[in-house]
Amino acid sequence: MSTYLVFGATGNVGRRVAERLAWSGAAVRATSRNPEAAKLPHGVEVITPDLTAPGALDDVEGAFLMWPFHSGDPARPIVDALKRRVRRVVFMTGGGTLPGLAPDEQPNPVARWHATVERLIEQSGMEWTVLSPSTFMANTLWWSTQTKAGDSVRGAFGSLAMTPVHEDDIAAVAVHALIEPGHATHRYTLTGPEVLTQAEQVRLIGQAIGRPLHWQELTLEQERARLLADPGFPDDFIGELLDGYATMAAAPRPEVTSAVPDITGTPATTLSAWAAEHAADFGGDQR
Repeated sequence: MSTYLVFGATGNVGRRVAERLAWSGAAVRATSRNPEAAKLPHGVEVITPDLTAPGALDDVEGAFLMWPFHSGDPARPIVDALKRRVRRVVFMTGGGTLPGLAPDEQPNPVARWHATVERLIEQSGMEWTVLSPSTFMANTLWWSTQTKAGDSVRGAFGSLAMTPVHEDDIAAVAVHALIEPGHATHRYTLTGPEVLTQAEQVRLIGQAIGRPLHWQELTLEQERARLLADPGFPDDFIGELLDGYATMAAAPRPEVTSAVPDITGTPATTLSAWAAEHAADFGGDQR
């Protein structure tokens, strides 16, 4: 039986990749910095992310890789370890990485880290597939403190359009790319089924939880001050976040892709359906 290695198996996407592989009957080895607390399905072998440990890559056919580091520096030893033992890798990129550009030509630090990993994987000799997902629907959970406290969400760029995608749809594509032939050297842009502004996302979440919600627009200065006052938000990420939103707002309106239904055979999940799954997180009743 082939074994599949899943990095970041306690994250929003990695956990679902590990679960889907386990449910399919595959042997799964998953990495976690705290294996005892991973709480993955019965039968999933959980290890630390040390690929030099004895047995870490034994019998591994394919690996799902996401990038948890705030640098591209660890990329070479990780890719070198994988290419010695693994035939196929599916890499979930991020940061708005632009295909075809060298790492030092990418628009921001996060894109540069991901482009570094992409380039090493493409040069490794392994079969590779790159998944480029749009904004995770789970990112809307950033608003949950506000929705639990009232009926408005305060922020900047309420008119910013996105194509939010369900994390499980990303995982479904990743599993197909890992276990099926025909996905090598492909880069898939994954989106949800709708183009939605941030204000529209708030409205749909309100509908899903049975309570009207609305967006309250802030100036950049007000938003920066709000984020600085948030003890749970890293100060050193505020400028990068707001600059990224400004860049997205100035770009052409995003387009929905058909990658999720084309690959999985199932329509991409709507934000309304995702919000209904997470109603309790926003202060509504779990349906």
